[in-house]
Amino acid sequence: MPYVFEKGEPVPWRMTIDQMLESMERDGVKYIDLQFTDVPGRLQHVTVPIKFIDEHAFTSGIPKLDGSSIRGFVDIHESDLVLYPDPSTYAIIPWMPDHVKTARAFCNVGWGLGRGRFEKDPRNVAQRAEAYAAEQGYDLSLWGPEIEFFVFDRVQWDVLNAYRGQSYSIESKEAAWTSPGTNYPVRFKEGYYPVPPHDTLMVFRSEVVNILMDYFHIPCDAHHHEVATAGQCEIDMYRDTLTNMGDNSMTYKFVVKNLAHKNGMIATFMPKPIFGDNASGMHTHVSLWRRSGKVKSNPGHTILELDGRENLFYDENDDYAELSQLGRYFAGGLLEHSRALCGIVAPTTNSYRRLVPGYEAPVFVAWSRSNRSANVRIPVYHKGRAAASKKRIEFRTPDPSCNPYLCFAAIMAAGLDGIKKKTDIGDPVDEDIYKLTPEKRRQLGIKQLPGSLKEALEELETDHDFLKPIFPKELIETVIENGMKEYTQVSARPHPYEFYLYFDI
Repeated sequence: MPYVFEKGEPVPWRMTIDQMLESMERDGVKYIDLQFTDVPGRLQHVTVPIKFIDEHAFTSGIPKLDGSSIRGFVDIHESDLVLYPDPSTYAIIPWMPDHVKTARAFCNVGWGLGRGRFEKDPRNVAQRAEAYAAEQGYDLSLWGPEIEFFVFDRVQWDVLNAYRGQSYSIESKEAAWTSPGTNYPVRFKEGYYPVPPHDTLMVFRSEVVNILMDYFHIPCDAHHHEVATAGQCEIDMYRDTLTNMGDNSMTYKFVVKNLAHKNGMIATFMPKPIFGDNASGMHTHVSLWRRSGKVKSNPGHTILELDGRENLFYDENDDYAELSQLGRYFAGGLLEHSRALCGIVAPTTNSYRRLVPGYEAPVFVAWSRSNRSANVRIPVYHKGRAAASKKRIEFRTPDPSCNPYLCFAAIMAAGLDGIKKKTDIGDPVDEDIYKLTPEKRRQLGIKQLPGSLKEALEELETDHDFLKPIFPKELIETVIENGMKEYTQVSARPHPYEFYLYFDI
């Protein structure tokens, strides 16, 4: 995977400043699209003609950002921010026409007047998480989010006429509520792995993978239709380092949305757009590694070379899941802080439409190996030292509405806190937790995840010390303030179903 090796030489697709400038000229690039995310995780950009990009743009920054207009950044009296392009993220955007040929680069955000990095820049937080882990002796972490999404044919909503009424509608050729016509509707909860013609999005997903791999150099090892009706999809990116995977996740969304738009469809990473069916999650896999010898670069391949590194989560002597004690402590930190983590990894009111029983979403705080009703799972597809590099922890709580940089950084903070405090993971739960009685769950000490964004943010407000080595205090406050504002906006409006329940009172 894209990674700077021991000699400091990037593999070919991770460019230096000089290589990026040479490539823009050689390839006839006319514009560079400078991209970054706001605090909620929406991709933002400004487009600059390449004649204004030279080596000084990378060291002095590009003064093109009014930070007061970016959600979660700064107030109007401190609005001058600068963008520092990262040449290692350079890639040509393939759907832009040749007469405006455009490449993109992710940017680090800095203060004006050369006052250093902007602390609330989500990419900065991801980099701080990697640096903090390295200080603790874990020089590499690998991340693999399973990002699910829907692709609809058409979506409409009316919320601006709030006094008259509110509504939304979803159209999909695959939808269970659609008359067959020339397609086979996908029944509720029966969308997992059907072949075409039931799966109408196979070619679309393959085209997304082509773009991710050929233009953005993001390896993808599989794609498939997901469980829900109406076009739920998943594309699996191969694991990468923390900040790189944050970049890859934002690129993934960027490509999916643009390719859907180009094909006359619309993609959404909203967790629960459809009532009565599975929602979209972002189950996140993580492992910690330590250098145990010389690391070899492998410039002819797209997979991170791991020779000379030890996966610290693997223990062949653990009979249950081949999970090391260090891995158990890391998972213990995730369990300990699961409710507070929800404020960052499940940050929308819609996230809590997903976190309900009956739809494979993790509602309860528990761990297991194959049990998908627990929110921490240890995959056990393979066994033995030959599979040691694959040993990881899967945290099932996140959904794709989160900011991936903040999500991965928060998971790292919770896991490292568990290692530091040697947090006991407790006993695994190998039963279907949905089917346990409340009394049984109490006996087993199984807590429930928050039932609303308000509850999650209140947990984060009281339990965030574990984030302090990585997250600025101001950023935590911003996350809580923005989330509570959205919760209030949604809760203050009458819901159509309330008319069904209460109109005859």
